[in-house]
Amino acid sequence: MTPPPTVEILAIGNELLRGEILDTNTQWLCRLVTARGGRVGRVTLLADVETEIAAAVSAAIERGVAVLFTSGGLGPTDDDLTLAAVARGAGVEVVLNEQARAMVRASYDDFHARGIIAEPGLNPFREKMARLPAGAEPLVNPVGTAPGVFLRAGGTAIISLPGVPPELEAIVSRTLAPFLDRTFGSGASASRLLTVRCNDESIMAPALTGVVARHPRVYIKSLARALGEVPELDILLLATGGDPQELQSLVDAACVDLCQGLDALSIPHRPKAAPTP
Repeated sequence: MTPPPTVEILAIGNELLRGEILDTNTQWLCRLVTARGGRVGRVTLLADVETEIAAAVSAAIERGVAVLFTSGGLGPTDDDLTLAAVARGAGVEVVLNEQARAMVRASYDDFHARGIIAEPGLNPFREKMARLPAGAEPLVNPVGTAPGVFLRAGGTAIISLPGVPPELEAIVSRTLAPFLDRTFGSGASASRLLTVRCNDESIMAPALTGVVARHPRVYIKSLARALGEVPELDILLLATGGDPQELQSLVDAACVDLCQGLDALSIPHRPKAAPTP
Protein backbone atom coordinates (compact mmCIF):
# COMPACT_ATOMS: atom_id res chain seq x y z
CA MET A 1 0.00 0.00 0.00
CA THR A 2 1.33 3.46 -0.91
CA PRO A 3 2.07 5.46 2.25
CA PRO A 4 -0.01 8.62 2.72
CA PRO A 5 1.54 11.97 1.73
CA THR A 6 3.55 13.44 4.58
CA VAL A 7 2.73 16.98 5.61
CA GLU A 8 4.59 19.40 7.85
CA ILE A 9 3.43 22.73 9.25
CA LEU A 10 5.38 25.83 10.24
CA ALA A 11 3.27 28.13 12.43
CA ILE A 12 4.98 31.51 12.44
CA GLY A 13 4.54 34.51 14.72
CA ASN A 14 5.99 36.03 17.86
CA GLU A 15 2.45 36.38 19.19
CA LEU A 16 2.06 32.59 19.14
CA LEU A 17 5.23 32.01 21.12
CA ARG A 18 4.24 34.63 23.69
CA GLY A 19 0.88 32.98 24.16
CA GLU A 20 -1.05 36.04 23.04
CA ILE A 21 -2.90 34.13 20.31
CA LEU A 22 -4.02 30.51 20.33
CA ASP A 23 -2.75 28.64 17.27
CA THR A 24 -6.03 27.24 15.95
CA ASN A 25 -4.69 27.14 12.38
CA THR A 26 -2.45 24.16 13.08
CA GLN A 27 -5.28 22.17 14.61
CA TRP A 28 -7.52 22.97 11.63
CA LEU A 29 -4.85 21.93 9.13
CA CYS A 30 -4.04 18.73 11.04
CA ARG A 31 -7.67 17.69 11.06
CA LEU A 32 -8.05 18.50 7.36
CA VAL A 33 -4.96 16.52 6.35
CA THR A 34 -5.99 13.54 8.50
CA ALA A 35 -9.50 13.56 7.07
CA ARG A 36 -8.03 13.49 3.55
CA GLY A 37 -5.86 10.47 4.36
CA GLY A 38 -2.58 12.35 4.78
CA ARG A 39 -0.20 12.30 7.71
CA VAL A 40 1.14 15.30 9.59
CA GLY A 41 4.67 14.31 10.55
CA ARG A 42 5.88 17.49 12.21
CA VAL A 43 4.64 20.86 13.47
CA THR A 44 7.06 23.65 14.34
CA LEU A 45 6.27 26.94 16.08
CA LEU A 46 8.62 29.71 14.98
CA ALA A 47 9.30 33.35 15.80
CA ASP A 48 9.40 36.06 13.14
CA VAL A 49 13.09 35.47 12.49
CA GLU A 50 14.02 35.08 8.83
CA THR A 51 17.05 32.85 9.35
CA GLU A 52 15.15 30.44 11.59
CA ILE A 53 12.19 30.18 9.25
CA ALA A 54 14.50 29.69 6.25
CA ALA A 55 16.38 26.92 8.06
CA ALA A 56 13.12 25.12 8.87
CA VAL A 57 11.98 25.39 5.23
CA SER A 58 15.31 24.08 3.94
CA ALA A 59 15.22 21.15 6.38
CA ALA A 60 11.71 20.16 5.31
CA ILE A 61 12.77 20.21 1.66
CA GLU A 62 15.76 18.01 2.48
CA ARG A 63 13.49 15.54 4.29
CA GLY A 64 11.41 15.22 1.12
CA VAL A 65 8.17 16.35 2.72
CA ALA A 66 5.31 16.18 0.23
CA VAL A 67 3.53 19.32 1.46
CA LEU A 68 4.84 22.08 3.73
CA PHE A 69 2.29 24.56 5.05
CA THR A 70 3.37 27.85 6.58
CA SER A 71 0.92 30.07 8.40
CA GLY A 72 1.43 33.72 9.28
CA GLY A 73 3.79 36.46 8.22
CA LEU A 74 2.35 37.43 4.81
CA GLY A 75 1.19 40.93 5.72
CA PRO A 76 2.46 44.41 4.79
CA THR A 77 4.56 45.24 7.88
CA ASP A 78 8.30 44.78 8.38
CA ASP A 79 7.87 41.86 10.79
CA ASP A 80 6.03 39.84 8.11
CA LEU A 81 9.07 37.87 6.93
CA THR A 82 7.68 34.54 5.83
CA LEU A 83 7.93 34.91 2.06
CA ALA A 84 11.50 36.21 2.19
CA ALA A 85 12.38 33.30 4.49
CA VAL A 86 10.68 30.74 2.25
CA ALA A 87 12.59 32.08 -0.74
CA ARG A 88 15.84 31.88 1.21
CA GLY A 89 15.12 28.35 2.38
CA ALA A 90 14.26 27.25 -1.15
CA GLY A 91 17.32 28.96 -2.64
CA VAL A 92 15.50 31.47 -4.84
CA GLU A 93 15.17 35.26 -5.01
CA VAL A 94 12.18 37.37 -4.03
CA VAL A 95 10.59 39.14 -7.00
CA LEU A 96 7.57 41.32 -7.66
CA ASN A 97 4.82 39.09 -9.02
CA GLU A 98 2.50 41.05 -11.28
CA GLN A 99 -0.38 38.62 -10.86
CA ALA A 100 -0.13 38.91 -7.07
CA ARG A 101 0.14 42.70 -7.38
CA ALA A 102 -3.11 42.80 -9.34
CA MET A 103 -4.77 40.58 -6.71
CA VAL A 104 -3.68 42.85 -3.86
CA ARG A 105 -4.87 45.98 -5.69
CA ALA A 106 -8.22 44.40 -6.50
CA SER A 107 -8.72 43.33 -2.89
CA TYR A 108 -8.03 46.81 -1.50
CA ASP A 109 -10.22 48.41 -4.15
CA ASP A 110 -13.03 46.03 -3.28
CA PHE A 111 -12.75 46.60 0.48
CA HIS A 112 -12.70 50.36 -0.13
CA ALA A 113 -15.78 50.19 -2.35
CA ARG A 114 -17.58 48.31 0.42
CA GLY A 115 -16.66 50.92 2.99
CA ILE A 116 -14.39 48.61 4.97
CA ILE A 117 -11.10 50.49 4.49
CA ALA A 118 -10.38 54.18 3.91
CA GLU A 119 -8.04 54.07 0.90
CA PRO A 120 -8.09 51.99 -2.29
CA GLY A 121 -5.18 50.96 -4.47
CA LEU A 122 -1.56 50.22 -3.62
CA ASN A 123 1.16 51.76 -1.54
CA PRO A 124 4.68 50.40 -0.91
CA PHE A 125 3.56 48.40 2.12
CA ARG A 126 0.63 46.81 0.34
CA GLU A 127 2.82 46.07 -2.68
CA LYS A 128 5.18 44.16 -0.37
CA MET A 129 2.55 41.40 -0.23
CA ALA A 130 3.09 40.83 -3.96
CA ARG A 131 6.81 40.17 -3.58
CA LEU A 132 6.97 36.38 -3.83
CA PRO A 133 9.68 33.75 -4.15
CA ALA A 134 10.74 33.45 -7.79
CA GLY A 135 8.67 30.79 -9.54
CA ALA A 136 5.85 30.98 -7.00
CA GLU A 137 2.16 31.20 -7.85
CA PRO A 138 -0.20 33.51 -5.92
CA LEU A 139 -3.32 31.92 -4.47
CA VAL A 140 -6.58 33.85 -4.40
CA ASN A 141 -7.57 34.97 -0.91
CA PRO A 142 -11.38 35.16 -1.04
CA VAL A 143 -11.77 37.04 2.26
CA GLY A 144 -8.58 39.07 2.81
CA THR A 145 -5.87 41.09 1.12
CA ALA A 146 -2.72 38.94 1.27
CA PRO A 147 -2.60 36.22 -1.40
CA GLY A 148 -1.54 32.76 -0.41
CA VAL A 149 1.58 31.49 -2.16
CA PHE A 150 2.39 28.15 -3.79
CA LEU A 151 6.01 27.24 -4.51
CA ARG A 152 7.40 23.94 -5.75
CA ALA A 153 10.89 23.23 -4.37
CA GLY A 154 12.18 19.86 -5.48
CA GLY A 155 9.58 17.33 -4.45
CA THR A 156 8.03 19.62 -1.84
CA ALA A 157 4.98 21.80 -2.38
CA ILE A 158 5.34 24.84 -0.10
CA ILE A 159 2.05 26.56 0.64
CA SER A 160 2.27 29.84 2.53
CA LEU A 161 -0.94 31.06 4.10
CA PRO A 162 -2.05 34.14 6.08
CA GLY A 163 -2.28 33.72 9.84
CA VAL A 164 -5.85 35.05 10.09
CA PRO A 165 -7.91 31.84 10.46
CA PRO A 166 -10.84 32.74 8.14
CA GLU A 167 -8.37 33.72 5.41
CA LEU A 168 -6.28 30.56 5.81
CA GLU A 169 -9.35 28.34 5.80
CA ALA A 170 -10.87 30.05 2.76
CA ILE A 171 -7.70 29.72 0.68
CA VAL A 172 -7.29 26.05 1.57
CA SER A 173 -10.94 25.08 1.19
CA ARG A 174 -11.63 27.03 -2.01
CA THR A 175 -8.50 27.99 -3.91
CA LEU A 176 -6.47 24.89 -3.02
CA ALA A 177 -9.27 22.36 -3.53
CA PRO A 178 -7.91 21.05 -6.88
CA PHE A 179 -4.41 20.67 -5.38
CA LEU A 180 -5.78 18.76 -2.40
CA ASP A 181 -7.68 16.45 -4.73
CA ARG A 182 -4.54 15.75 -6.79
CA THR A 183 -2.33 15.26 -3.76
CA PHE A 184 -4.56 13.13 -1.57
CA GLY A 185 -6.75 11.60 -4.27
CA SER A 186 -9.50 9.46 -2.84
CA GLY A 187 -7.62 9.11 0.44
CA ALA A 188 -9.87 9.26 3.45
CA SER A 189 -10.05 8.45 7.13
CA ALA A 190 -12.39 6.63 9.48
CA SER A 191 -12.64 6.95 13.24
CA ARG A 192 -14.55 5.82 16.30
CA LEU A 193 -14.58 7.10 19.87
CA LEU A 194 -15.36 5.09 22.96
CA THR A 195 -16.02 6.63 26.35
CA VAL A 196 -14.74 4.31 29.07
CA ARG A 197 -15.89 4.39 32.68
CA CYS A 198 -12.35 4.29 33.99
CA ASN A 199 -9.83 7.07 34.61
CA ASP A 200 -6.78 4.86 35.15
CA GLU A 201 -5.01 4.00 31.90
CA SER A 202 -2.93 1.33 33.61
CA ILE A 203 -6.06 -0.71 34.34
CA MET A 204 -7.00 -0.68 30.64
CA ALA A 205 -3.47 -1.34 29.39
CA PRO A 206 -3.89 -5.12 28.90
CA ALA A 207 -6.87 -4.60 26.57
CA LEU A 208 -5.24 -1.76 24.65
CA THR A 209 -1.90 -3.53 24.18
CA GLY A 210 -3.49 -6.59 22.60
CA VAL A 211 -5.74 -4.61 20.26
CA VAL A 212 -2.88 -2.41 19.07
CA ALA A 213 -0.82 -5.48 18.19
CA ARG A 214 -3.66 -7.18 16.34
CA HIS A 215 -4.73 -4.12 14.34
CA PRO A 216 -1.53 -2.43 13.12
CA ARG A 217 -3.29 -0.19 10.59
CA VAL A 218 -5.51 1.39 13.23
CA TYR A 219 -4.17 4.13 15.47
CA ILE A 220 -5.54 3.56 18.98
CA LYS A 221 -5.01 6.14 21.69
CA SER A 222 -6.51 6.70 25.12
CA LEU A 223 -7.14 10.41 25.68
CA ALA A 224 -6.28 10.93 29.32
CA ARG A 225 -7.93 13.50 31.54
CA ALA A 226 -6.79 15.01 34.80
CA LEU A 227 -7.43 12.62 37.66
CA GLY A 228 -10.37 13.64 39.77
CA GLU A 229 -12.26 15.57 37.09
CA VAL A 230 -14.48 12.82 35.70
CA PRO A 231 -14.02 9.07 36.22
CA GLU A 232 -14.04 8.57 32.46
CA LEU A 233 -11.78 8.93 29.46
CA ASP A 234 -12.11 8.53 25.70
CA ILE A 235 -10.35 6.08 23.41
CA LEU A 236 -9.80 7.10 19.80
CA LEU A 237 -9.57 4.56 16.97
CA LEU A 238 -8.41 6.03 13.65
CA ALA A 239 -7.38 4.70 10.23
CA THR A 240 -6.20 6.91 7.37
CA GLY A 241 -5.28 6.53 3.70
CA GLY A 242 -7.18 4.22 1.38
CA ASP A 243 -10.72 3.22 0.50
CA PRO A 244 -13.26 4.68 2.95
CA GLN A 245 -15.20 1.44 3.28
CA GLU A 246 -12.02 -0.53 3.94
CA LEU A 247 -10.91 1.98 6.55
CA GLN A 248 -14.27 1.84 8.30
CA SER A 249 -14.10 -1.95 8.34
CA LEU A 250 -10.64 -1.83 9.91
CA VAL A 251 -11.79 0.59 12.60
CA ASP A 252 -14.98 -1.34 13.30
CA ALA A 253 -13.08 -4.61 13.70
CA ALA A 254 -10.60 -3.01 16.07
CA CYS A 255 -13.44 -1.44 18.03
CA VAL A 256 -15.20 -4.79 18.46
CA ASP A 257 -11.93 -6.36 19.61
CA LEU A 258 -11.33 -3.53 22.07
CA CYS A 259 -14.84 -3.75 23.49
CA GLN A 260 -14.39 -7.46 24.09
CA GLY A 261 -11.14 -6.75 25.91
CA LEU A 262 -12.78 -4.09 28.06
CA ASP A 263 -15.67 -6.43 28.85
CA ALA A 264 -13.19 -9.06 30.00
CA LEU A 265 -11.76 -6.48 32.42
CA SER A 266 -15.29 -5.48 33.55
CA ILE A 267 -14.74 -1.91 32.36
CA PRO A 268 -17.98 -0.20 31.22
CA HIS A 269 -17.87 1.63 27.90
CA ARG A 270 -20.14 3.34 25.38
CA PRO A 271 -19.75 4.78 21.87
CA LYS A 272 -19.24 8.50 21.45
CA ALA A 273 -19.65 10.63 18.33
CA ALA A 274 -16.27 11.35 16.74
CA PRO A 275 -15.52 15.00 15.94
CA THR A 276 -16.14 16.05 12.36
CA PRO A 277 -12.86 16.98 10.56
